[in-house]
Amino acid sequence: MITVVTRFAPSPTGRLHLGHAFSALTAFRFAGVHGGRFLLRIEDIDTGRCRAEFVDGIFEDLAWLGLTWEAPVRRQSEHMEDYAAALARLQAAGVVYPCFCTRADIAAAATAPHGAQPLYPGTCRALDAQTRARRMAEPHAWRLDVARAAAITGPLSWHDAVQGEIAATPETEGDVVLARKDAGTSYHLSVTVDDALQGVTDVVRGEDLFSATHIHRLLQGLLSLPTPRYHHHPLLTGPEGKRLAKRDRAETLAELRARGVPPEAIKHQLGFA
Repeated sequence: MITVVTRFAPSPTGRLHLGHAFSALTAFRFAGVHGGRFLLRIEDIDTGRCRAEFVDGIFEDLAWLGLTWEAPVRRQSEHMEDYAAALARLQAAGVVYPCFCTRADIAAAATAPHGAQPLYPGTCRALDAQTRARRMAEPHAWRLDVARAAAITGPLSWHDAVQGEIAATPETEGDVVLARKDAGTSYHLSVTVDDALQGVTDVVRGEDLFSATHIHRLLQGLLSLPTPRYHHHPLLTGPEGKRLAKRDRAETLAELRARGVPPEAIKHQLGFA
């Protein structure tokens, strides 16, 4: 029997809100029901936005809700060598390329249907070897050559708890960034490596990350990593039907606590009574 391992992996760029609480409680309950383990991971590679007080706030809020987790807590900023090693393997396989484009360059060249996230147009993928070598001293990111990578792995799939077996279609996400200009990694690379190193068997997260799973499955295939089961839960929304988000100043758990709302009321509201 394989022990179930779930995780909650917030970025410390603000205080947690009800949407975070729902995701954390869902992962925690899933582990408990299956006699498994629950991990907390701090995804703090964005050094410009992540702050120590928000890390402390995550611990405070989750403990207030009654959650417990294993120690030590993995902090991504302390494990950059793991991501560098994975990136080096991908470089050796010839499935990544340096990208020198600025955000303005990409916005000017990318196209997408109305309301959709524009895909990277592959500008730097087409650079010849001499031009790349000449420009390597410039700031650059590393992008995944999705077409070349998919040709190596062949067809892939992954299992979603709601939708069943899903054929991976990473091409719908375009050539995503695997290492940012200001960091040696990105969300896609870090989360894939972390889940494998921590032995996560069941990834419980919001349905807004469903599409990212296509890229994560491709990276797992390239790096010969195990594929967890995925559970993409619905997102909580506010009174206007818009999903709760830090950038929209969704009421935080700290603010609810300051108003005297007990954790039992929060759990009841979220369906965990």
